[in-house]
Amino acid sequence: MRTKIIAVNAVIVVLVGLLSFTLVRSALVSASSNTALLLNDARHDAQASSARLQLDGLRMERWLAGKASEPATIDVLGKASPAARGEAATALCDAIFTGAKQSPMFGGAVPSLVVLVDAQGKSIGRNGSNLGRGDDLAALYAGLKDALATGHSGSDVWVNPERNDQYLASYAPVRSDTGKVVGAIIAGFTLNDELSRVSDATTGRPLKLVMTRGDDVGIVANSANGGGDALNEIVTKTAKDAVKGALASGHVAATSADEMIVAVAPIEGFGDGKRAAMVSAKPASLLENVSGMILPLIGGATALGLLLVVVAGWLLGSYVTGPIAELEEGLLAILNGQTDKRFQLDHPDLGGLAFRIDQLLNQLMGIEEDTTDDEGRVSKAPSATNFSDAMSVEQDGAEGMDQAALQQLAKEPPDAYYARIYSEYIGAKKGLGESTDHITETAFRSRISAMELDASNKYGKPVRYKVQVRGREVVLLAIPLG
Repeated sequence: MRTKIIAVNAVIVVLVGLLSFTLVRSALVSASSNTALLLNDARHDAQASSARLQLDGLRMERWLAGKASEPATIDVLGKASPAARGEAATALCDAIFTGAKQSPMFGGAVPSLVVLVDAQGKSIGRNGSNLGRGDDLAALYAGLKDALATGHSGSDVWVNPERNDQYLASYAPVRSDTGKVVGAIIAGFTLNDELSRVSDATTGRPLKLVMTRGDDVGIVANSANGGGDALNEIVTKTAKDAVKGALASGHVAATSADEMIVAVAPIEGFGDGKRAAMVSAKPASLLENVSGMILPLIGGATALGLLLVVVAGWLLGSYVTGPIAELEEGLLAILNGQTDKRFQLDHPDLGGLAFRIDQLLNQLMGIEEDTTDDEGRVSKAPSATNFSDAMSVEQDGAEGMDQAALQQLAKEPPDAYYARIYSEYIGAKKGLGESTDHITETAFRSRISAMELDASNKYGKPVRYKVQVRGREVVLLAIPLG
């Protein structure tokens, strides 16, 4: 029984747990997957990231403009020989690099590249190396060429696989004392590092910098939390049209693809503003792992429920099976001949059943039930079920009897009286063909004594009984004495 109780309740707990998990998960997924809200948030993320990138470029432009106006910079470009200009340019670029490193404006971010170019955009020298002197950077990057021509500062995304260039480049023109543009100072931050700083300062989510290459979209830089190859494929394939559309229109765009929200914001003010864009990606749900979040809660509650079911089932089974086993053993003993076996079972639920079984055994075996309380008083009228006609009583039995017969009945000794009336009752029953095996003299005498007591209280005088047969019924007649 214990196993069945535990098994049934365990199944119920598991079903309730599964249903709770399904309903809670469905509600959380529905509440955390508002596509319109998520798309709008993604647009803001991409726009904020693009703005932060442009801000970093503008900040570097202004700082470089200050360095470009210093006499030491102008003096380098005025050196007579190329070798002298080259050495002086390298020293100047190293000094600018150190100054940027120490400047609180950049928060510890250091440009990887510092270059001084002449008025035609050719490299004179760079920080930390003599390499690249004479490279025509203006021919490679149109933004720099335009800055030298107009005398305006600017920033651009420099990507050139052949030169291994991957910079967020900012530049400021250098003017002579007469105001003529004689060169420019360039500082470049590695794009991956810059995107990581932008991500930390804005969304905290994966960022990618993309550029168009003909009809294709290429990823040129990733933040440190770039999202891996799966996100790269989403950006370049699934969300390709959104990227191209944002670059063509100059407006922020967002789309949902493969359980991700991808937003694209063109980088304005860099180059021609049509080539590079910032891509921000976020899950298509505010809760990235709903199942993982609620499983410990629902699973823990279910496990606790199963544990309580096992404990409660074991206790309940013991509460029921113990008394049942006692009843079974007792009945088996009775079947094996122990006819005096009775059940003294003190149990709130099965005690009544045990009492009824005792009553049934007494009836079947013709044993009068003890109806007295602890002080020997009669607690209820004796049962009539020990012999069927015990209730067939008439109260006017003295009618027709003479005085001598009444005196003789009154003087008859009790033992002789009870033995005689029992013998007459059994004889009358047998004369009618009824079974009397279950009627014992002790039970009969006890029953008659109780009946006499009740009748005496009614008549106010002693009462005895006589047996009379009326048709197919044996009747006991009450005879008041005195």
